Amino acid sequence: MLCRRHEETVFRLVRRYASSTDDALDLTQRAFLQALEAAERALPRLLATDEVPFRAWLLRIAINLGKNHVRDGGRWPRAKTGALDAEETREPSAADRLERAQVERLMRKAVVDLPRRQREVFTLRVDGALPFAEVAATLGITEGNAKAHFHHAAKRLREVVQQSMTGASHDDV
Repeated sequence: MLCRRHEETVFRLVRRYASSTDDALDLTQRAFLQALEAAERALPRLLATDEVPFRAWLLRIAINLGKNHVRDGGRWPRAKTGALDAEETREPSAADRLERAQVERLMRKAVVDLPRRQREVFTLRVDGALPFAEVAATLGITEGNAKAHFHHAAKRLREVVQQSMTGASHDDV
């Protein structure tokens, strides 16, 4: 039951770190297996608090697995989840597919290039769809700090996109 409840959130979170859907599914499964293996050690500590932060604990495991995946040579490409989930009724043209691939590649690189904490906050907030309070609890920072990191990440990503769009229009001339 716990797996089903958190499976989608964990998958969306590790998808940022995975090079393919299969890798993301593998990381999702590994996150739950690692949580199960660590449960005997961690549950007494988690139960000692007033509120059991299971979700935050599980998401921290998933983030760590994702970072290890990247560090161990995996790349961090990611397509927008909406693009993966949505079924298009018409076949996009080759130019549309190329443009979409370029934008996705640009965004993946831009997210990868974010400072570590901004990237973690951004992925938890966007991919994990967590409120700032849960992002903060997951990362062990204050809610205000999480909001600030998210703001800076979004600002940096916006600048990268604007620069690439300006650069692309100058390159076309």
